Amino acid sequence: MAEESEGTVLLAGAANLAIAVAKCIAGLLSGSTALLAEAAHSVADTLNQVFLMTALKRSRKPADGKHPFGYGLERYFWSLLAAVGIFVLGAGFSIAEGIRAILRPEPVAALLVAYGVLAVSFVFEAISWLKAVRQLRREAAEQGDSALEHLRESAEPAVKTVAFEDSAALIGLLLAAVGITLTAVTGKEFFDGAASVAIGILLVGVAFVLGRDNKAMLIGQALPAAVEDQIRAEIAGTPGIDSVVELLSLRLAADQVLVVVRVDLDNSATTGAAVEKLAEQIDTQVRREFPAVRHLFLDPTPSPS
Repeated sequence: MAEESEGTVLLAGAANLAIAVAKCIAGLLSGSTALLAEAAHSVADTLNQVFLMTALKRSRKPADGKHPFGYGLERYFWSLLAAVGIFVLGAGFSIAEGIRAILRPEPVAALLVAYGVLAVSFVFEAISWLKAVRQLRREAAEQGDSALEHLRESAEPAVKTVAFEDSAALIGLLLAAVGITLTAVTGKEFFDGAASVAIGILLVGVAFVLGRDNKAMLIGQALPAAVEDQIRAEIAGTPGIDSVVELLSLRLAADQVLVVVRVDLDNSATTGAAVEKLAEQIDTQVRREFPAVRHLFLDPTPSPS
């Protein structure tokens, strides 16, 4: 999954870099604030791909004495920085420039250049968006989840960020096209500035959602209740287990989960060797049925005779 995620991020980064240059040139030639806002959006997205690649690389570092469960949470830290980048660079510039254009409007020229860049940008953004969405859908199918549920609960943060960025980019391009068209048709430059503000507000929403989700993971988020219930049922159905007293889970990365379970044993597990064998059996079963569970700790308590 990591290799595919890297490919998704690299494609998004290359597309955003080329699009940012084209939008910037077209924005300067046409004088369109909406196009310049979109250029700032693409610059922010390009820088964010650097954050996301860093997240993927650093999260693969092996566990050590200081980080016994590995570095998986780094994915959420760098993805959080990407959300901040969207907010500060993309949304901040777009809203500020949009307000400036509304207060001090300037005519929009070179419409053919502007429309050409918007059309080409839409195609490249759509290609990047489709790759991210296909990966999300495939991963969701492998886990037996809906695409929306997977995106909300367990998607790789780098791919999730790319999907959100590209979705915002496609909508932003449409907003820019509407703003430029209304300005050209009505002769009122207000619409171009308003489109820039609308793009900024869109980016604020994207940054908020990504920031909220990554924050939840960084401070420690459990598996969905339904998945915990499935793990609990898997363990409770194992011969030798009387009941599952408590089950706690913590997501360390999109594909790494820590599970701690306290169980009551029945009278069949009477020796240390039997308990150890039962623990190994449960560990094998859970890892087979739930591959994301990388660390399973069992606290067995013999039932009173």
